[in-house]
Amino acid sequence: MTSTTKMQYVRFGNTGMKVSRFCLGCMTYGSSKWQAWVKDEEESLELIGKAYEAGINFFDTADAYSNGESERVLGKAIKKFNMPRSRIVVATKLFFTVSEEMSQNTLGVRAQADIQTVNSSGLSRKHIFEAVDASLERLGLDYIDLYQIHRFDPETPIEETMEALNDLVRSGKVRYIGASSGYAWQFQKANAIAERRGWAKFVSMQNLYNLLYREEEREMIPYCQDSGIAIIPWSPLARGLLTGKNRESTRSGTDRGISLFFAEREGSNNDAIIDRVIEIAEKHKRSPAQIALAWLLTKPHVTSPIVGVSKESQLMDLLGSLEVKLTEEDVKYLEELYIPRPLIPM
Repeated sequence: MTSTTKMQYVRFGNTGMKVSRFCLGCMTYGSSKWQAWVKDEEESLELIGKAYEAGINFFDTADAYSNGESERVLGKAIKKFNMPRSRIVVATKLFFTVSEEMSQNTLGVRAQADIQTVNSSGLSRKHIFEAVDASLERLGLDYIDLYQIHRFDPETPIEETMEALNDLVRSGKVRYIGASSGYAWQFQKANAIAERRGWAKFVSMQNLYNLLYREEEREMIPYCQDSGIAIIPWSPLARGLLTGKNRESTRSGTDRGISLFFAEREGSNNDAIIDRVIEIAEKHKRSPAQIALAWLLTKPHVTSPIVGVSKESQLMDLLGSLEVKLTEEDVKYLEELYIPRPLIPM
């Protein structure tokens, strides 16, 4: 691998932890039996190793990705490439069922009430405690740096969830806690309860945020900025649309929320915005993906975009975005066609 770009590191919200400017999203790694676009173990290990070699120290996965296989592969990569535990930041998530059937994709699906799966999803104290132990075993680690709720749980009192997460922090199994894909009122309520009780609070929000979906700018981002909470956007390239290569995502069936996003084309300016990304890319002699990522990096509220890499050339491309310097006029040109849309239900 050849790249002269030096990785940058930033403070993770108001914590003292430092993370690379990009987080490697490990949803891409695990088993192709789960989703056809997922890389199997051998190729996954190679790509994770290349990312670490490039300076990425922040890795995000989830127990439901490839039904646990993504966590196992990440754990194997940590061992294979002798990554010192003190140098890396490992993040994972819980909520959805980890199925025993590899081909079953449980993302966006609440477990049905049968004896096998009735307690296998959600944010009950029971499920949280069982899920963290299972993740630690698959990862082969003694602790998780950032343990995130994959969704909020309307069926469990938020007090129960926050107390259980606090207990994990106090036990040493988890260093920090974070959340993903919720409404701002849910996120703020959870942290307010934790603060009032003296419990560990969420230090990060993993949310959908890119040039084609900017609804988080309404309330979530202002709240996070005001509270010193790290923002780690998922799908910064809108599942590949912002690469300019395709006008339809090949991965829209992975998650209910992202499916709704890409299905809702009428009334949006997606195509026109993508055209402008391509135009700015030509101006700077860069790729459209580099421009889309560079736009995110102009935002002081963005800590570390979560990037998926399925080939080494993509890794080299995203590293190049660290060198892109967009002007204020570029940013305005990229943003001005955006049409607000309803918040995506997750």
